[in-house]
Amino acid sequence: MTWQIDNSHTGIFFTARHMMVAKVRGQFKEFDGTIDFDPDTLTNTAVNVDIKINSVDTGETQRDDHLRSADFFDVENYPVMNFTSKRVELDDDYNGRLIGELTIKDISQEVTLDVEYTGLTKNPWGQEMAGFSASTTINRKDWNLNWNVALEAGGWLVGDKIKIEIDLELVKVQEQVTETANVN
Repeated sequence: MTWQIDNSHTGIFFTARHMMVAKVRGQFKEFDGTIDFDPDTLTNTAVNVDIKINSVDTGETQRDDHLRSADFFDVENYPVMNFTSKRVELDDDYNGRLIGELTIKDISQEVTLDVEYTGLTKNPWGQEMAGFSASTTINRKDWNLNWNVALEAGGWLVGDKIKIEIDLELVKVQEQVTETANVN
């Protein structure tokens, strides 16, 4: 069954260390993709999501422009990052791992997202909805996101570890029923 991402109720967030002592949080505001999800067989779930890097937003224009530059994401040459799932591993009916390839700047690395399936419901208009929360931590240098500045007191301006958190709401795509005329 194909499900559509409800962009107005989904968020892709990240957190990075700044100057070794504080956290900077941000998000990617534009993304799309397909999710094939069967609530009865979660291990058959397949995910393919494109994230538009130009939509990065940390609440600070100068920092966002720097993230878009060749020092980091190089959006002129690599405007999209992609996550494509490979498999699902379940711990129980609501928790497990989604393993897949994260591609940034044409570099693909396997990542594991810890996932919580928060269940099914119907919205007031009768559409079936599903919810998930996912998180992982990656090392940005695995994707050649290497820019940094050494601090006078020791350490680095930007931490290498990036925490990713995703809140995902899906809407079930209604399957089209086609009727064929019986011509005798």
